[in-house]
Amino acid sequence: MIPINHRRRGRWRAAIVFVASILAVGAVPAPPPAAAAVAVDPAASYVLVNRHSGKALDVYELATGDGARIAQYSRNDGAWQQWRFLDSGGGWYRLRSHHSDKVLEFVSTADAVDLVQNTDANRPSQQFRLAESPDGHVRLINRVSGKAADVWEWSTDDGARVVQWPDTGGENQQWRLVQADATPPGTFANPIKHNGPDPWLQYHDGFYYLATTTWNSTITMRRSRTLAGLASAADQVVFDLSGRPNGCCNMWAPEFHLIDGRWYLYYVAGQDVEDFNPTQRLHVLESAGTDPMGPYSFKADLGDTWELDPSILRHDGRLYLLGSAMDGTQSLTITPLSNPWTISGARRTISQPTLPWERQTHPVNEGAEPLYQDGRTMIVYSASACWGPDYKLGLLTLTGSDPLDRSHWTKSPNPVFQRHDGNGVFAPGHNGFFTSPDGTESWIVYHANDSASGGCDMNRSTRAQRFTWNADGTPDFGVPVRLGTTLPAPSGESTF
Repeated sequence: MIPINHRRRGRWRAAIVFVASILAVGAVPAPPPAAAAVAVDPAASYVLVNRHSGKALDVYELATGDGARIAQYSRNDGAWQQWRFLDSGGGWYRLRSHHSDKVLEFVSTADAVDLVQNTDANRPSQQFRLAESPDGHVRLINRVSGKAADVWEWSTDDGARVVQWPDTGGENQQWRLVQADATPPGTFANPIKHNGPDPWLQYHDGFYYLATTTWNSTITMRRSRTLAGLASAADQVVFDLSGRPNGCCNMWAPEFHLIDGRWYLYYVAGQDVEDFNPTQRLHVLESAGTDPMGPYSFKADLGDTWELDPSILRHDGRLYLLGSAMDGTQSLTITPLSNPWTISGARRTISQPTLPWERQTHPVNEGAEPLYQDGRTMIVYSASACWGPDYKLGLLTLTGSDPLDRSHWTKSPNPVFQRHDGNGVFAPGHNGFFTSPDGTESWIVYHANDSASGGCDMNRSTRAQRFTWNADGTPDFGVPVRLGTTLPAPSGESTF
C-alpha cells in the first residue's frame, strides 16, 4: 500500500465526506458556512491558536521586513504572536503584527502560497473575513483568493508553513482567538529591543535608559518606566556625529556613566562607513546635567589608534578606561584616566584570547564590563568571534591590587555565559549590568542571535535577565532564556 502523507489525508477526508453526502442525498453538499458576525475588539491584541496543532500564528524568526513568512510556533504570547484586527469595512479585517507593524497578506491566488507580512496598504489581498467554525474557532478567508489560512500538511511542528488552501473547514484551518496583553503587568519578555546590538542599560530616577549600536552617524537612546516598555519605546537621537573629523560614522557600543554629577557617554566611531575597521576610535561626550538623554556636547577623543568597546572601571577612587585593541590578537586593554575624558598613562594589555573557548571562529577578547560584589572587582568580557555562534562571556577577577598589572588579574578557566541550543540562543555577548529599581536584584543585559547562522550585525537583539551570586562572590548568570519566555520584571517596578 502506498502511504498517504498528512496533507493528502486531509484532502482524502474531505473527498470521502463529499462522496458520502452525494450518495446519501443525491446532491452536492453546501459549501462551508459564510462569515458570521464574529466579535473582535479593535483595541485588543489576539494570539491565534491553531485547533489541530495547538501552535500559535507567529512571525517566523522575529522578522520585521516585508515579505517575511508567517509560521506556527509553540505559544509564548510574545509580541510576534500578537495580532490586532484593523477594520477595512464590510466585515473585512487586516491583521497587524504587534511585533513588526506589518499586516498579513497572500500575494497570489495560488494554492499553497505562503502567508507573509507586508507594509499595510489596505489592499484586498491583505483583507480577511472571519468565518465561524465550531467551538468558537474561526477561519481566515482571504478577500482576493477566497481561500483559507491553512497549516501546511497538517503539521504540528514549530516553524511549519502557514499557506492558503481552498476552504475545507478542516481543523488545520481553524484558529482560536485568545485576547492577550503585550505583557502581563509585572512581567516582561525578551527581546526588549529588536536590532539592538551592544546594549547598555541603566536605571536612573524612575526610568530605564537603553542605548545600543546604530552603525550610523547618530547616537540614540530610549527610556521607559518598565523593562517591558523598552520594547516599544521610541529611539531618540541624543547626539549627531555627522561632520566630526575623527569619527563621523559607524557608531558602536555606547555606554553612559554618571561621574561627579554628569553623564559621560563613551562610544566607538570611525571616519568612513565603508571602511570602519581601520579607523574606529574611542570618544566621549559630556552631559549638561543629570538627564541621561542629555543634552550632550563633544568632550574628547580617547587615543589615536584602533580601539573598540570603551567602558569605565573604578578602583580605589581612580578611573580607568577599558577597551579592546590589537596586541598580536584582539585583546583587553586598560588605560589610566585623570578625569573622565583625559588619559593619564600608557595603555596596557590585561587579557588575550589564549584559551580554546576564546578562539572559536576567531581569537577575540572585547567588550570588557566591570562588575563589583562585596569588595571584589571583576571584569566580564566577550570572547571568540561575534560573527560565529560561540561568542560568549568570560570572567577576570582582580586578585592583586593594581588593575594596570596583568599579573594581578586571574582569568576563570571556563566561560560564564554561552549559547544554549535548547533555548535557541546563540552568540550571547557584549553585556552590561544594572540593578532593579529597589536595588535588591542584579541584572545582566546582553545581545544574542536567534540561530546559529546569525551574524555580527544589526539583527542581534537586546535581552535581559536576572542573575545571582555564587558563594565565592562570582556571578552565576545561568543560561540565556528563550525568546518570548515570560519573566518577572525587576523588583520594585510595581511601585511606579
